[in-house]
Amino acid sequence: MMTNEHAGDIRALKGPILVVGASGFIGSNLFDALRSQRSDVFAVSHNPRSAWRLRLMGVDPSDILYCDITYPNSVTSLLASAKPGTIFDLSAYGAYARQHDVSLIYSTNVLGCVNILEQCGTDTVYVHGGSSSEYGTNCASPSETSVLAPNSHYSVSKVAAAYTIDYYGKVRNVPCVNLRFFSIYGPWEEPDRLVPRLIEHGRANSLPPLVNPAVSRDFVYIGDCVDALVRAANLAGEEGVRGNSINIGTGVKTTIADIVDLVRTELGVTSAPQWGSMQNRHWDEDNWYGNYDLAERVLGWKPQTKLLDGVKKTTAWQNEVRYENVVLPAFTAPSRVVTISPVIACYMDAKAIPLMYERLVATFARIGCGYQIIFVNDGSPDDTQQVLESICAKDANVMAVTHSRNFGSQAAFASGMELATGDAVVLLDGDLQDPPEVIPEFFERWMQGYDVVYGRRVQRETTPFMSVAYRLFYRVFATVANIRIPLDAGDFSLIDRRVVEHMLRLPEKDQFLRGLRAWVGFKQIGVDYVRPERQFGRSTNNLRRNIGWAKKGIFSFSYVPLEIMSYVGLFLTGLSAVAIVVQTILRLLNPNVPQGVTTIIVLILFFGGANLLGLSVIGEYMAKVVDETKARPKFIRDKVIVKGRLIKDPAELENLASE
Repeated sequence: MMTNEHAGDIRALKGPILVVGASGFIGSNLFDALRSQRSDVFAVSHNPRSAWRLRLMGVDPSDILYCDITYPNSVTSLLASAKPGTIFDLSAYGAYARQHDVSLIYSTNVLGCVNILEQCGTDTVYVHGGSSSEYGTNCASPSETSVLAPNSHYSVSKVAAAYTIDYYGKVRNVPCVNLRFFSIYGPWEEPDRLVPRLIEHGRANSLPPLVNPAVSRDFVYIGDCVDALVRAANLAGEEGVRGNSINIGTGVKTTIADIVDLVRTELGVTSAPQWGSMQNRHWDEDNWYGNYDLAERVLGWKPQTKLLDGVKKTTAWQNEVRYENVVLPAFTAPSRVVTISPVIACYMDAKAIPLMYERLVATFARIGCGYQIIFVNDGSPDDTQQVLESICAKDANVMAVTHSRNFGSQAAFASGMELATGDAVVLLDGDLQDPPEVIPEFFERWMQGYDVVYGRRVQRETTPFMSVAYRLFYRVFATVANIRIPLDAGDFSLIDRRVVEHMLRLPEKDQFLRGLRAWVGFKQIGVDYVRPERQFGRSTNNLRRNIGWAKKGIFSFSYVPLEIMSYVGLFLTGLSAVAIVVQTILRLLNPNVPQGVTTIIVLILFFGGANLLGLSVIGEYMAKVVDETKARPKFIRDKVIVKGRLIKDPAELENLASE
């Protein structure tokens, strides 16, 4: 049994430690404090888009895990791999006026809590970040036994989470506890909140818009909040703590007028406040402050930082981090954090797909952007479908498309591109020959203003014959094509959203995407990389298929074969005319010249072969014309798994593609 005196020791926490919601204000501060003394701490964020604090803190991407807690299988996968001893759940939605999606409020705050607790046994410590909003209108120094009178969807959801924790702690014996935080403030708080805005404006000798001066809060410094979390985790299994909700407040009622006066005095602000220039939140109350008696009794916790000292620390932090130049842009310019949609064409790649997924997620974490991964199962005869279903079950950001049969990689890419919603699309083969680790360089060039960034294969890990054959094809193709074709560039590329839209509007059915990508134009650049050998199994390509690829490219983007046949025909016609003249002259000069049987045979075979060659070239073009006039679809989707939901209805599949 741990005593209250030692409960604040971070080193005593049971590891490994997961900080769920580490991209938020409280979570990022807690994670920063824990990692200063522990190496077995991992930040858990919903997606890279929201992890701007962690990036600015310099957190190693390998220490950031991603999980959608509203998605049970995502939670199961996370806990199965991390095997945490302690979980701090600080994820929340709805605390701010801008967060008004009701369904997301309940799914995050209630279902997310349930999904995590369902995976916790009696050996896993769970500490939940609750809220004083649970008291609703009954928020004037309430004790933990006071009546809960929620006055918003957010407070209702937090009340439900508190009762959930009560059940798991007291009935299921999970060492869990709910901390009801009052108004936490300090470094890394959202810049649009009261304290950081007051300090930001105060440093510039001004004041922000303000609400009613009589509205009160109970301000708790973030350092004291972190101490409460650590103590709660160390004592979560103790009687009087397990399953309970505990107030974390100072017990001091501070009105908006009080803190404005404090900041004005501390920072020497001469501007007068404009009261009521900003509308109150509909749940704000004039008497809102806490009672921390239980926290002091069972956790040994009480506030250590006075409001003036906390304001001084926060002011010093804003000055230190160059607040206006670093933090504010990261918060106010979310457009710089984009979403990438990799589209992976899969055929007999069941073994490679899990590795592809892990490497893609790690890559996007390193870049710091969101992702929508689209795997297209192009009629694979192996267990690709089962592998994709298991990945979709744990990550709501993964979509699996299954075709009714094998339509080819170009159709698979087109199918995925139609469903992609990202700011850019990355095309990759599913066999890992297109390394995801090159994507950051693609991304960098894209951020520099390039619309298309393609991979240029400077070296292939293949046989010398095939290496020479590939290089020869690209040089022949570039020579005969009627557009500029980059050398040694396959499908592996990053394509901006607007370029993708133009490519999708192209009506042709038999597509050669690397050619179409060049045809649409825009600003393009190549990135060199080494194309590795296929990691699993054997390639489905052979010499015949590769020749087919070469013909597809050349006959789609060049009329040179027809021109060559025209020149050959013109040459042979001229040669025939010369032969007629020569034969006539020889006959006139020497009537006894014998007829040449061999010459006739050679000429017949030669002209016959030339005719057949010409017909075959014309036939290739005619075949493409016939295929286009048939107007058959490029592919047929059998089913799609999106956000964990299986869609098989043709009408729904059609709507999905048109959205």
